[in-house]
Amino acid sequence: MLSAEDMPTPGSAMIGFIPFPPHRASFYREAGYWAGQPLDEILRSSARRWPDHPAVIDDAEHFTYAELDQRADAAAAGLLSLGIGAGDCVLVQLPNSCQFAVALFGLLRTGALPVLCLPGHRDAELAHFLDVCDATAIIVGTDPGGFDYRAMAERLLQRPNRLRHVIVDGEAGSHISWSQVCAGEGQPPRLRPDSSGPAVLLVSGGTTGAPKLIPRTHDDYVYNATASAALCRLTSDDVYLVALPAGHNFPLACPGLLGAMSAGATVVFGRDPSPEAAFATIARHGVTVTALVPALARLWAQACEWEEQIPSTLRVLQVGGAKLAADDARHIRSVLTPGLQQVFGMAEGLLNYTRLDDPPELIDNTQGRPLAEDDELRIVDEAGDEVPEGEPGELLVRGPYTINGYFRAEAENQRSFTLDGFYRSGDTVRRMANGYLEVTGRVKDVILRGGETVSALDLESHLLTHPRISAAAAVGLPDPYLGEKICAAVVFRGAPVGMTELNEHLDARGVAVHCRPDMVAPMPALPTTAVGKIDKRSIVAQLQP
Repeated sequence: MLSAEDMPTPGSAMIGFIPFPPHRASFYREAGYWAGQPLDEILRSSARRWPDHPAVIDDAEHFTYAELDQRADAAAAGLLSLGIGAGDCVLVQLPNSCQFAVALFGLLRTGALPVLCLPGHRDAELAHFLDVCDATAIIVGTDPGGFDYRAMAERLLQRPNRLRHVIVDGEAGSHISWSQVCAGEGQPPRLRPDSSGPAVLLVSGGTTGAPKLIPRTHDDYVYNATASAALCRLTSDDVYLVALPAGHNFPLACPGLLGAMSAGATVVFGRDPSPEAAFATIARHGVTVTALVPALARLWAQACEWEEQIPSTLRVLQVGGAKLAADDARHIRSVLTPGLQQVFGMAEGLLNYTRLDDPPELIDNTQGRPLAEDDELRIVDEAGDEVPEGEPGELLVRGPYTINGYFRAEAENQRSFTLDGFYRSGDTVRRMANGYLEVTGRVKDVILRGGETVSALDLESHLLTHPRISAAAAVGLPDPYLGEKICAAVVFRGAPVGMTELNEHLDARGVAVHCRPDMVAPMPALPTTAVGKIDKRSIVAQLQP
């Protein structure tokens, strides 16, 4: 008979979660993809194997694996004393720091469900997440750049929702201090969550509207992280730099923080990804692996021409989040590291990697092949029929670490998943005879700005609330640094609105910083197609030189 400590911990977080179908779940277990291991076991296991090895480092503090394990227990005890536990959802919006790791594992040990928000999210996105998941608490940090996350959390607290606790890593004011929570006493109960249930909620980039919540299970996310770590040949001798926001799937589990920890590697948190700051961090800690979006990778490569201190220890540089041009790939390999790895994936699941021993032509010209042998891919035309090999089409996928539905998003799930469980990625790709993919475009109306996926529809809905805007279309224009910049093609009522006033309007609406236009293009009218839809291709053609 199971003791109370070993009992599974179902909770309200299971409501609105779509599990893997039983026959597929059984197959993934029997095939060895799923080990029935809680996500939290990554830290517990590493603390047993490498107790005195450096686990996490930032500019202010550092913990060994044993120390991080102890701090996660203390945080869990403190959270439980506030009544935060199994079935609760908790928004986490912390900067890259050791405390991000403490909060993540502390929450996992309470049975709560961390909702991993990004630093650029503002009132609009966080209010939406609260409405979807009924979060009872939010953990925020402070921003040396000046944005007041505590004030934003206070505004959220005034809304009609279940939010009860605002926890602040920094000056807490009238709210709860994170350091006080982390001083919790006593050993938290050893929970045994259902490994087929959700472990964390990631945030989608937004494709057809507001961002969705992505439920990653213990089973699929442990595989996601550990298989990625094995593919990247991570060992306890490696040092992984978290250069992108830690709540992103890419630096979190591909292999990221979790994969690095599963191998006993040291994780360094960086808050400034600029070449000057990042290169100094790489040299100081002997960083061997990191992950960047193409815009940053290009900038790092260019900076090698003027920075006195350039990376010399990088073994693997992963680039993903958008397609990397072949010329850029060749330049990066020549000046930063020959160990370039292209990554094409999605927070919803599927990951494609070029392999470390692939020939240069594959690394430069493709976005890799699937992580798992049992990733099932379909590449289809507009009618849903599979296209011939080598022809472009929309990528559909299901597999041992791809979700079966967004969290509490019934309407979106009907659009995004086929009846037999394939996720419609919205990306168009070409599959080669060797199984490698080349990304050719996308179907969904999104803009890929600096590695962030921005929903054109969501931005347009915000723009249209301005009293002097009668029509708006958000489009992506090529940009050598961002990949795409956001252009708002706008029909004004009367005199045009300047960028300053427009951004003040979007700021007042709580729109995320990375979702705001980089430029505004006044137009007398928006062009339309034969069926009356806004013709965005025509807009882009007009705006490009």
